[in-house]
This record gives sequence, structure tokens and C-alpha cells, in this order.
Amino acid sequence: MRELVLDTETTGFDPFSGDRIVEIGAVELFNHMPTGKTYHQYINPQRAMPAEAFEVHGLGDEFLARQPVFADIAQAFVDFVGTDLLVIHNASFDMKFLNAELDWLGRAKLPMEQSLDTLAIARKKFPGSPASLDALCRRFGVNNDAREKHGALLDSEILAEVYLELIGGRQPDFGLNTAAAASSGTDAGFSEWRAQPRPNPLAPRISEEEAKAHREFVEKLADGGLWPKS
Repeated sequence: MRELVLDTETTGFDPFSGDRIVEIGAVELFNHMPTGKTYHQYINPQRAMPAEAFEVHGLGDEFLARQPVFADIAQAFVDFVGTDLLVIHNASFDMKFLNAELDWLGRAKLPMEQSLDTLAIARKKFPGSPASLDALCRRFGVNNDAREKHGALLDSEILAEVYLELIGGRQPDFGLNTAAAASSGTDAGFSEWRAQPRPNPLAPRISEEEAKAHREFVEKLADGGLWPKS
């Protein structure tokens, strides 16, 4: 099962008021394990960067003016994403921006059903507790020392660790119930696993002398023994 842990940086909060995406980062997981494959792209928003947004991610006008516009990277982004699940913290925000950018180009939007919101998972799992990415890093002991400012790829890498903890750890089902994990996206679908008998019993690891000594010891216990005599 392929999943993409994704994050974006933007010029603001609302694409329909003129805000645009300036960075996309994504980390590929396969069966809940990082593959080492990533997607990272800075984007020219074709507008000035508000001071408030610059304080968040540090991406300025001069740097972004040298980057491609979204129209130039859209195909590569869509090809990378495909139809696989997008794991996003506060998915409605990022999906709103991605779909606005795609729609402006006349491209098909990404269905919301393709996204999994880790913010919603955290709020359900830890009701009443802080559910920001930084708060979850503290809860799970995920190192985010490099996160002086927001960055799409760095935040995706951190979120990937947090996501794996949210669903039960780096290998939440130990690879024994992949179908259930794929269908649910959370630990709710994992079924209980039971070990099966060995097809060939292991050879005895005690010597005949040790076995004889044990039999003699049990016989001395008589009726007070806990094991049946044989």
C-alpha cells in the first residue's frame, strides 16, 4: 500500500482571496515504511509575499521569482500523487489550495476521499489535548529541532513519523494484516493475530540425563506435585 505524507506552504489562508501555494513536499510510504522517495517543489506564486506568511516559512519574493509557476509543475505533481492516499495534517487546508490550483488550470481536482487527516485522528485519539504537529512531536518524542520555520518537505518528514506513531508505531500491524490497514487507514481495522503451530516441532533442547533427573524429582513430589507423573 502506497501512501504520501504531504504538506504545503502558502502565501496565506484563502486561495479564493488571492493566496497561492509556494511549496509542496511529500514523503512516500509503502506498507507504512518510508521508501526514501520524496517530492519537493518551490513554486512562484506570481504575487508578493505577505510579511505574516514570510515569518512562518521564510520564503521571499526574490527567491520564489526564480521558481516555476504551478502550471509548469502540475503534471509532474499529479503523476507523483496518482490515486494513492495523501496523509495530511489539517487536510482540508492543503486540499483546498491544491484543488484551487488544479481547477484554475482546468485540471481534475483531487477527491477529498483521497486524503487522510492526521489532525482529525489526533483529536479523536487524544480528545482535549493539543493536536498541532509540534505538540504531537512532543507527545511521541519525535525530534523536530530542525523546524525553526515551516518547510513543506521537512514538515512532511516529521509528519510521517508522527503518523506512524498515531496508527500504532512504525510497524503497527507487523505486516501481518496489510489488507485491514489499507482499508481503514488507521489502527481501527487491525485484526488480532494468533501464532500458528509449527509444522515441524523443535527438537528437545535438554539432554536425556536432564530429562531423567526431572522425572525423578517429580516422582518425589508424590501427590503434592503439580504435574502429572508419566
